[in-house]
Amino acid sequence: MLKHVKEETEFDSIIKEGKVLVDFYADWCGPCKMVAPIVEKLAGEYEDMNFLKINVDEAPRLAARFEVYSIPTLLLFENGKLTNKQVGYVPEPRLKAFIGK
Repeated sequence: MLKHVKEETEFDSIIKEGKVLVDFYADWCGPCKMVAPIVEKLAGEYEDMNFLKINVDEAPRLAARFEVYSIPTLLLFENGKLTNKQVGYVPEPRLKAFIGK
């Protein structure tokens, strides 16, 4: 599932559910536009995971909470716990390795 999230309460409830990849992005960010189709593709392939997209301009508190200073930033959560962080564009094979699939 790929979902756009703006609210912290919604975010907090979703990351508690198994493995979740969070993509912090902005509409004006070139590398974000390059990683977006990869994230969308993997969201369709890995139905046992949740994929969240968070626009840093619309949810600055969430970005600050996780110290997102550069975008794209990808965070991987497992059962509510942050397990991995990737800053910048990554090609599909590296993103799959990052997820652990």
